[in-house]
Amino acid sequence: MFEKLKGVEERFTNLEQMLSDPEVVKNRKLYQNYCREHADLGKIVSVFRDYKDTVSELEDSMELLKDSDPEIKDLAKDEVETLTQKKKALEIELKQLLIPKDPNDEKNIIVEIRAGTGGDEAGLFARDLFRMYSRYAETRNWKVDVLTHSPTGVGGLKEIIVMVQGKGAYSNFKFESGTHRVQRVPTTETQGRIHTSAVTVAVLPEAEEVEIQIDPSDIKADVYRSTGPGGQSVNTTDSAVRLTHLPTGLVVTCQDEKSQHKNKAKALKVLRARLLDAMIQEQNAKISEERKSQVGSGDRSERIRTYNFPQGRVTDHRIGLTLYKLESILQGDLNELLDELTTYFQARALKNGDPVNT
Repeated sequence: MFEKLKGVEERFTNLEQMLSDPEVVKNRKLYQNYCREHADLGKIVSVFRDYKDTVSELEDSMELLKDSDPEIKDLAKDEVETLTQKKKALEIELKQLLIPKDPNDEKNIIVEIRAGTGGDEAGLFARDLFRMYSRYAETRNWKVDVLTHSPTGVGGLKEIIVMVQGKGAYSNFKFESGTHRVQRVPTTETQGRIHTSAVTVAVLPEAEEVEIQIDPSDIKADVYRSTGPGGQSVNTTDSAVRLTHLPTGLVVTCQDEKSQHKNKAKALKVLRARLLDAMIQEQNAKISEERKSQVGSGDRSERIRTYNFPQGRVTDHRIGLTLYKLESILQGDLNELLDELTTYFQARALKNGDPVNT
């Protein structure tokens, strides 16, 4: 690890020299690339230099333990204990910083929430999850933009697709993909029986045009009149758009905007994100069967979390974590839950040498 850190520090020093080179400054693209790399390495180098200083101080304090003056020896002993703990903490931090970074971590995301088993109750819980994620995004000053949604007649959601824009959105949300189960007494239940319903969540990193280039001839575009619940017309023009990606069969619809052009643009964002996600899933599928048995398949169809209303608890089944703070979590207080998930997957990545993802 320390040989790698020395190489990182050397590269950081070289980048500082190159960023002051007039020829590099003239080349805008190269200069921006070097600036980005310099910023990425800066945190690692800062911690590594702190670590080296701590080791040096620790060695000096160890020498003072040999001093004949009892007072100096006592002071040195306290210093050794403090510096030893700091050294261990910095080693852990450096290991985490050296984990291969998920290239999608800083991206905006597209979140798809769909009601599963449970009828109207599943639709109501899909609405609850959308509100939970929206409020969490608000605490981070991220923008939430609804791309398309399909309401139910009782105030729930059959489906809602939103874009969340903000630095680090994917790194915070990426562990939310999967099946979310709710256990509660529905408002329509007259005998007080607890029902179990399910909602699926998919979190997709936004795909830039340069990453996913779609040949216009591969897309079949259909337009139709937007409709609301029960077939009620909400638009008198053919503004709704349905895009079919012919090579893969992926279908995306969007009808929330009154403009056909805006609906098509939103649908293309969703389509690109789904195609990028399909590429990522295909890469993950190449992991050996032995490895999958050790760490789980990461299939988003797996049940990942249960929200139990009678007990006021939320349980994440991947890490065995139960929190008795269901109400605050549904109000967007996700920090503790997401921190625990991040810590778990970081520890797994440290062991396997993989990017931190699901």
